[in-house]
Amino acid sequence: MNTSLSRKEFLTALAALAAGAAAQVPLNTFGMQRKLRVVLVGTGVRGISFWGRRLVEQYPDLLEFVGLSDINPGRLAYAKRYMGVNCPTFVDFDELLRKVKPDLVIVCTKDSTHHEFIIKGLAAGCDVLTEKPLTTDEAKAQAILDAERKYDKNLIVGFNYRWSPYMTKIKELLQNGEIGDVTSVDFNWYLNVHHGASYFRRWHGLMDSGGSLWVHKATHHFDLLNWWLDSEPEEVFAYGALEHYGSNGPFRGKSCRSCPHKQECAYYWDITKDRHSMNLYVENEAHDGYVRDGCVYRHEIDIYDKMSAQIKYANNVVANYSLTTYSPFEGWRIAFNGHKGRIEAWLDIPWMKNGELDQESLHAAEMDQTRDDVIHEPLVLYKNWTDYKIIQVASERGGHGGGDRRLHDKLFRDKDAPDPYGHTAGVRDGAMSILVGVAARRSIEQGAPVKIASLTDLKPMPKRMA
Repeated sequence: MNTSLSRKEFLTALAALAAGAAAQVPLNTFGMQRKLRVVLVGTGVRGISFWGRRLVEQYPDLLEFVGLSDINPGRLAYAKRYMGVNCPTFVDFDELLRKVKPDLVIVCTKDSTHHEFIIKGLAAGCDVLTEKPLTTDEAKAQAILDAERKYDKNLIVGFNYRWSPYMTKIKELLQNGEIGDVTSVDFNWYLNVHHGASYFRRWHGLMDSGGSLWVHKATHHFDLLNWWLDSEPEEVFAYGALEHYGSNGPFRGKSCRSCPHKQECAYYWDITKDRHSMNLYVENEAHDGYVRDGCVYRHEIDIYDKMSAQIKYANNVVANYSLTTYSPFEGWRIAFNGHKGRIEAWLDIPWMKNGELDQESLHAAEMDQTRDDVIHEPLVLYKNWTDYKIIQVASERGGHGGGDRRLHDKLFRDKDAPDPYGHTAGVRDGAMSILVGVAARRSIEQGAPVKIASLTDLKPMPKRMA
C-alpha cells in the first residue's frame, strides 16, 4: 500500500462507507495504479452477495478478490461458484493472510467473531472493512479501538441506511433547522412474523453469537439516530424480555425440516423451496453443524424479543426507542419534536399506504439489489403556529431503499461528489451505535441507567465527531 497517504486523508475517503456493511475503496484513494486486492472472510449470504457477487459484477475494473475464507469448506466452494471468482480459498484465515497478502479484508463472519478477524487483519498491515455490527460487547469494542490505534491501519463499518433518499430527506430537514433545535424523538421499529422470526431460527437468537437484536439489528437504528441528531449517546435505560419465542413456544424441534409439528406451527418455514439457502447452508451442514432453519422455539434461545429504551444524548435530546420482533406488519415510525415544529416519518405502515407487497415478500424486496423501481413515500413537516406540509420523497424499493447502490457508487464511481449531509461514517460511528445496544443490555441486567462513557474510552460528544 502507498504509505505516503496520510491517515486523515485515508479516513476522509474511506469513511464514505455508510448496514449494513463494509465496502470497497477507489484505487486512487490508496495511491495505486492497480486493482485493489480484496479478501472476504465469512461466506454467508450477506458476504457472498452484497460484499461479494455485487462488487465482482459492478466494479471489475477497480478490485479483484484474491482470497476467500470460512470455517466451512462446503460454503467456501459454493461461494466461489456463486461469486464467479477464481481465487484460492482458505479454512485457515491466518494462512490466507500469509499467502495472499491483501490490501483490504472484508469481514462478514458471525458478529461475535468480528473482532478476531478485524484485529488480525489490522496486525497484518491490512485495512479492514467490517459488516455491521462492529462487534457485540464493550470489551471487544475496546480491543478493536486499541488495535486500530496500535497498527495505524484503517477500519470502517458501513451504514447503508443513511444513504437512502428517504433517510437523507429527514437529515436535510433537521440540518436545515426546519423544526429548530430537536428536543425529543419517538422511534418505533416493527419486524413482522416473517422477517422477525428469521433471527430466532439462526445463530442470531443466541446472546453469545449476536449480542441480541439490541446490537445486531438495532445498530442500524441507533446509527440513524446518532446521524440525524448529529450527536452522541450519553446514557441508556432499557427494558427487555423474551416472551414470545424460545421456551415460550407450545412445542419445538431441531429444525423446520425435521419437525413433527409442521402442520400446526405458524412459524414453519420450508427452506427446501429456497434453492440458494439449500446450496449455501443445508448442503454444508455436515461441515460445521450449522442449521439455518432452526426452530424458533428452541430452549437455547436467550435474546430479547421485546425491547424498549430511553436514550439521553450529549446535546440533551431524549429518544424513546422500541423494537418489536413479532409484529403483524414490517415497518417503522419516527417523530422528531423541536422548538419550532415536528417531523413525522414512516415506511411500510400498511394502513397508511396500499402496499403492493405481502408481508412475507416485503423484506426480500428490500434486500433485492436488482430492483430499481421508483416509489414515492411521504413525510410530514409541521411548523408551530402554521399548517403542516406533506413532502413526497422519491426513493426505491430494493437495496435498502436505494441506500446500497448509493453507498457503492459513492465509493467507486463518484468518490469526489460533495457530501453535505455527512453520510460518511467512521469507526467511531460504528462503536457508538453498538454501545447503545450494549448499554441497553447492561441496563436490563442491572435495572439501572448505564453511562456510555463507562463502557470504553470513548467519551460522548454533544456534536458527533466527523
